[in-house]
Amino acid sequence: MGKYIHEHKNWTDFTWDDKAINALFGKVRLMQGKIIGQMNALGFSAKEEATLTALTLDVVKSSEIEGELLNYHQVRSSIARRLGINTAGLVPSSRHIEGIVEMMLDATQHYNLPLTKKRLFGWHAALFPTGYSGPYEIEVGRYRTGEMQVVSGAMGKEKVHYEAVKPELVKTEMDKFLDWFNKDNGLDPVLKAAIAHFWFIIIHPFDDGNGRIGRAITDMLLAHAEGSGERFYSMSSQILVERKQYYEILQKVQYSTGDITEWLEWFLHCLKNAMLATENTTQRILHKAEFWKLHEHILINERQRLMLNKIFEGFEGKLQTSKWAKITKTSTDTALRDIKDLVKKGILQQTNDGGRNVNYELADFKLE
Repeated sequence: MGKYIHEHKNWTDFTWDDKAINALFGKVRLMQGKIIGQMNALGFSAKEEATLTALTLDVVKSSEIEGELLNYHQVRSSIARRLGINTAGLVPSSRHIEGIVEMMLDATQHYNLPLTKKRLFGWHAALFPTGYSGPYEIEVGRYRTGEMQVVSGAMGKEKVHYEAVKPELVKTEMDKFLDWFNKDNGLDPVLKAAIAHFWFIIIHPFDDGNGRIGRAITDMLLAHAEGSGERFYSMSSQILVERKQYYEILQKVQYSTGDITEWLEWFLHCLKNAMLATENTTQRILHKAEFWKLHEHILINERQRLMLNKIFEGFEGKLQTSKWAKITKTSTDTALRDIKDLVKKGILQQTNDGGRNVNYELADFKLE
């Protein structure tokens, strides 16, 4: 293999072929506008819910890319608490989760503040509150002082995928990166997000957590591109789906002499797919918002409200009295009364799939 990109003189004078990315770039920008438009039509609480869902997925999936599984409900509760979103069923979150959420929210909610060394060190410290990554002690809240190799394979048979910038050059390279990041260089923030992600990953300035911080930096610039801390799609969720290509393209472009067209193409495709995935979620949230708008004057008790919301959130399996009783922690008699009441109000209906158990589903509704 040839030299790594960072071994070339002036390696950060990246170039790309505008013609190759223009159509895709235009499409992505158009989709962003469309999603924001749809969301603004949603009304306050539905919009809050969309933001909460996207941010939760971002945190959970970004860690999952690194092979770490976080508890979805703990993450969601932590974000809801910090954003002051009033939502049912909050659970306490671990210190570790709180730290990851803190970093993510600082990036997306304060996207207008400059990115400084101090801020990055704060994020890093929040990611590793104990000073350990798994069983290993790491340098926390400062740039790494050791060599950094990205390797895979069994011990003794490791394959080096990448050797990052030498430790003694990290500070100089990061100063240059932060200077570029905070300057208005006439670049569209979406393209800037793509370049920043690549540039940061190439430097690999920390002992650990580079991927997650790199993705937080991306989200910060995407929030900037939209002029809002409200997030409606999750880039990390999509990177997780395309993880294999993500690593392949990074590996390929790290040998480039400065042309990063292929990386930009991949990034924009991934962003487009992230937004397409959101359209489905948006439809669900819209549907739910319309439902509650239509039934806002109908008397519905807390158990009924809980179950109806569950149906909109993608209820698993069939809705039966026994399930209703179990989820709402009531007797089957009470559950049956709740259900019958909603049938009478035309909100639920019996399904006609026969069988021993009676199943129910949401009755069709149309907004007048």
